[in-house]
Amino acid sequence: MDLVSLIGTVLAFLVIVLGTILKGSSLESLWNPAAFLIVFAGTLAALMVQTSGKVLRRAGQILPQVYRPQRHEPQGLIRQIIGWSEISRRQGLLGLEPQLDEQRDSFTRKGLQLLIDGGEPDAIRSVLDVELGTREQSDLDAAKVFENAGTYSPTLGIIGAVMGLMAVMQNLADPSKLGHGIAAAFVATIYGIGLANLLMLPIAARLKSLIHKQSEMREILIEGLVSIAAGDNPRQIESKLQGYLP
Repeated sequence: MDLVSLIGTVLAFLVIVLGTILKGSSLESLWNPAAFLIVFAGTLAALMVQTSGKVLRRAGQILPQVYRPQRHEPQGLIRQIIGWSEISRRQGLLGLEPQLDEQRDSFTRKGLQLLIDGGEPDAIRSVLDVELGTREQSDLDAAKVFENAGTYSPTLGIIGAVMGLMAVMQNLADPSKLGHGIAAAFVATIYGIGLANLLMLPIAARLKSLIHKQSEMREILIEGLVSIAAGDNPRQIESKLQGYLP
């Protein structure tokens, strides 16, 4: 669990709630079903028009990574690759077969299987580079869903506010309804801007950062597997892979 991201999300809601109270408004003033429908359902509708179902499903799949990100430990990966290299030098590539069952990541399993099958270094790199690019683009497209939501929601908030003010204009003859009506109209603006700047855009940026880190890990893995296939000794491989680290 990433406590920083979780605390940030909770703090985002607290900022809105406490700000409302400190400004002298009631918490009830923050709730408006019509505004909620216009902003949240409207944003979802816009995303459904723009984005394919496959990308939307992938966006839902990677969203939990914001709060439960995969562990990125390049030093640990390098040690693991060096271990594979030492095994292959002592027992041959077939000695790596027991390592397959220990790998949970499908990309790692595929790369290790290509190595065990005796693939040429260039062939291994070619296959894994294509898969890396495909997976990275798929995840970036999914992350962009949240970025797009952050683009649409403020505009829909303004639409909700305008619609609320139109309703207020129809009740100008009743001054007792004006104050409440105007306040309710601007709730949609709060929803739209808050959704974009406190949730959607930060989530998109966080996911892009995690995707970049995952791609860096996979690049290290590809280089390590190719080096093992080329017959490099463990010390050479370690020195080469350390160059990927800052």
